[in-house]
Amino acid sequence: MAGFEAGRHVLPEPERKQSVVTAVGIHDQHEPFRAIAPVTPPPAAPNVVVVVLDDLGFGSSSAFGGPIRMPTAERLAGHGLRYNRFHVNALCSPTRQSLMTGRNCHSVGMGGTTEMATAAPGYSGFRPASAATLAQILQGNGYSTAAFGKWHQTPPREISAVGPFDRWPTGEGFDTFYGFMGAEMNHWYPQLYRGTTPFEPTRRPEDGYHLSEDLVDQSIDWIRTQRSLTPGRPFFTYLAMGASHAPLHVAPSWPERYQGQFDEGWDVARSRILERQKELGVIPPDAALAPWAEGLPHWSELTDTQKQLSARFMETFAGFTEHCDTQIGRLVDALERLGEIENTIFVYLLGDNGASGEGGVDGTFNEHRLGHGIADDPEQMIEDIDLLGTADSYPIGPAGWAMALNTPYQWTKQVASHFGGTRDGLIIHWPGGISGADRGGIRPQFHHVIDVLPTILDCVGVPAPTLVNGVHQQPIEGTSMRYSFADPEAADRRTTQYFEMCGNRGIYHEGWMAVTRHGIPWQMIPDPERRFENDVWELYDLTTDWTQSNDLAARHPSRLRQLQDLFLVEAAKHQVFPLDDRVTERENPTLAGRIDLLAGRRSVTYHGGMRRLTEETTPNIKNRSHSITADIEVSGDANGVVIAQGGAFGGWSLYLMDGVVTYHYNYFALQRFTVRSESVVPAGRHTVRVEFEYDGEGAGLGGAVSVFVDGVLDGKGRVEATIPYYFSFDETLNLGVDLGTPVSPDYPRLDNALTGLVHEVRIDLGEDQSGLAGPDGGKYARVMSAQ
Repeated sequence: MAGFEAGRHVLPEPERKQSVVTAVGIHDQHEPFRAIAPVTPPPAAPNVVVVVLDDLGFGSSSAFGGPIRMPTAERLAGHGLRYNRFHVNALCSPTRQSLMTGRNCHSVGMGGTTEMATAAPGYSGFRPASAATLAQILQGNGYSTAAFGKWHQTPPREISAVGPFDRWPTGEGFDTFYGFMGAEMNHWYPQLYRGTTPFEPTRRPEDGYHLSEDLVDQSIDWIRTQRSLTPGRPFFTYLAMGASHAPLHVAPSWPERYQGQFDEGWDVARSRILERQKELGVIPPDAALAPWAEGLPHWSELTDTQKQLSARFMETFAGFTEHCDTQIGRLVDALERLGEIENTIFVYLLGDNGASGEGGVDGTFNEHRLGHGIADDPEQMIEDIDLLGTADSYPIGPAGWAMALNTPYQWTKQVASHFGGTRDGLIIHWPGGISGADRGGIRPQFHHVIDVLPTILDCVGVPAPTLVNGVHQQPIEGTSMRYSFADPEAADRRTTQYFEMCGNRGIYHEGWMAVTRHGIPWQMIPDPERRFENDVWELYDLTTDWTQSNDLAARHPSRLRQLQDLFLVEAAKHQVFPLDDRVTERENPTLAGRIDLLAGRRSVTYHGGMRRLTEETTPNIKNRSHSITADIEVSGDANGVVIAQGGAFGGWSLYLMDGVVTYHYNYFALQRFTVRSESVVPAGRHTVRVEFEYDGEGAGLGGAVSVFVDGVLDGKGRVEATIPYYFSFDETLNLGVDLGTPVSPDYPRLDNALTGLVHEVRIDLGEDQSGLAGPDGGKYARVMSAQ
């Protein structure tokens, strides 16, 4: 790229040799020594801020004609550029991996979320060292770097106290990290990390705590500190908000701002959004409203109860999102006060995929139920409607609103074939690099999230490196968008782009697009009989059909065939095969067949004080017999948790209640099963054991529970149903305390530590009895051999 300084192709910069020592004593050293200076960025290099919102959708934000007031997005768009043909991958981790590497997600091992990883190259969840991140490149060129919020790019098996940490944010080029590692987080009671160290905020919701506010506070504090200590260095701040991904957690005052505004439903909302989008110019005047999703009810088909619930879900989502955008506004204000806004490239990505349809027809107060195919009853939800958004809920909204928030396009998150899953609004604000005449403009060039990295490098003035940490780099697959800053009529420089997620796939080439939708997002467990070769392909001429509304497959079969062949070429090039349509099933490591930290181990011993163990760094007790043996020491009538996994929305806990040994199984907060010892444990050191005898072959069955104290059977009971795939994305396993939300209502949300000592706890596993996992690595191996 013309204009770049010589060098900077090898990172980190090779060490420079010092002057030769010519004397024994310093007074006789005549040749001066040069101090080793740090790597310097290019002259006048701008700061970089990248902000990503989650699960938003093209038609959500007021900046793109949506019903959700987002004043910060409007403010930045009004003084920057809006890209209205910008695309992402249809799930969280793939978009973030592409954003950070400038490569297609399958090329860097992230063909699904980290929790859905398998052993296949395009889906392993392991970023290759040959694909250095944006943070590594900027850090190697003299930038201070910091990441805040959602990461979701580290293999789950590596999220533990022993790492390895090279795929954590601080191992991927960030000097500082404060946030969470997985798909989502409780915004009232988050379990976070500072660097690689677990951290729980000391403030609570009753003190005014909220995660979105915390993340922005941390970002502002870091930028202020950086400018005070190293004002000569530019900074890169990556802020990935948990909003607006489930759970929809926000104070009641924010949804109240939207009270009654969605009572007319999603069909009316779509029409209104479409008209506003045309008025703003973010879609053409002749753009059609894309067809409605098959199988999804229209508003008129809902009961009054369903309508009341759905409207409240949307009010909560809107309030959650506006609250988040307002926090981003505080960050912009801080940059202005510091005098940095003019020389800062501010990239505001309004969604890492389309709005989520994973809430099904009615939404749910507990997202994990739908992930396991369990739908909430609206008549029961309506009784607790005022809990929506509070700490006593873990909600995700109905799919009908996701369709509306993706207006004018078809489908939702997961569906990589249609723009409802892949087209999101992008705003670039850079007063120092975008002329006043162009500010507030709309850019219609076709681009993809892999283009962000080369755009930033182009603006900063550094090349893509060829060697990073001794590893030769694979080619950057994105292309810079800077050519479009000053020319709204510039011809597209991205003319081909493949899309794939969960078996949904598409290929764009020179104005035409062929697509095939394989699955339905709110059906998280796919039909095992559906074969990829039977999927029906559609064809669209995007030069005349902005919204993929007019299927031309029957009229142009030869062009469709050409694009299908091109998809095969691109998919093979980027490690897309074998296609994998499993969603929830892949979130169980045994069934996914990915590298398992505890593979082959039937017994694991934990020691007192061990905490924050993620689900993939603990024994998989699901769908099998197992036992839990604890060595504890207590005084009389002890209370508190011995060991717990999960939280208020699903999990299990072993604890003492007034000296009584208690085992509690929380089945998605729908059913609760409790087995207690008959006697009180006296003061002293004791062995407490729970034996769970699984009912037989099959996933999610119940089992018999026996409680032993010092080897003597002291209580019996049953658990009638168990959680088959995963307990939680945000809760953890902890000894001596239940962090986050409580598994059992018997003890408080916080301050539930055992009044005694936990010396150690051993978990012993029986055979997997799900009937799904094979002896050679799980069902994945059988899927591979069948395709």
